[in-house]
Amino acid sequence: MTDVNPDQIGAGAPQPLEWRDGDMPYSTAFGDHFYCQTDGRLECGHVFLAGNGLPERWSGRQRFRIGELGFGTGLNFTETWRQWKLHRQASQHLHFTSFELHPMRGEEIGRALSHWPEIDAEREALMAAWPQAPDGIVELGLDAQTTLSVVCGHALDGVAAAEDDFDAWYLDGFAPSRNSDMWSEQLMRLVCEKSAAGGTFATYAAAGFVRRNLIAAGFAVERRKGFAGKREMLCGVK
Repeated sequence: MTDVNPDQIGAGAPQPLEWRDGDMPYSTAFGDHFYCQTDGRLECGHVFLAGNGLPERWSGRQRFRIGELGFGTGLNFTETWRQWKLHRQASQHLHFTSFELHPMRGEEIGRALSHWPEIDAEREALMAAWPQAPDGIVELGLDAQTTLSVVCGHALDGVAAAEDDFDAWYLDGFAPSRNSDMWSEQLMRLVCEKSAAGGTFATYAAAGFVRRNLIAAGFAVERRKGFAGKREMLCGVK
């Protein structure tokens, strides 16, 4: 399959995929894999959960809001949901909102997530609820304590229109060198503005311009050891 210019794919439309090493989805539009080739589920735990102080920060919170830039295969959501179910208490509620320009088809999500038996229950529930043609805002009440919203379209527009008071952010667009719009200072400023006081972010990315944009946006930024041999990742607090 030849590479595709992402600007030629309409917002909200699925993008062409290649499947590498069996069930590893690869975006030909952005020239990048959707998750770490070592183990994307473990990367989620190291980068996004631990980087945002989760699950510890869920303790005692009646409501917790996570924002994500780039829903992709839904891997970060399904692993977060799995962890949430292990640690939540009665009456607590998690609202996970992801901003995705090119939502994947349900069968593609299912194929990508089938690699991890640990999230089989979450994968099956997500696939059962996922619309045939995701568009606009996909809002799914996946259980009595968990809501997933996927905002289809450009992240800048979606984040600008979102409600305030996100407690944590997963910054997980394609690599900054391949998808610079997802890491722009303008978008990082919106992410910070939409964060609650003391809100946090985490990302696998450690590029200098990403770090500078996050600092300019209003985050105190910390470098931490990356996942699977990656030298650094970034996390921080508003």
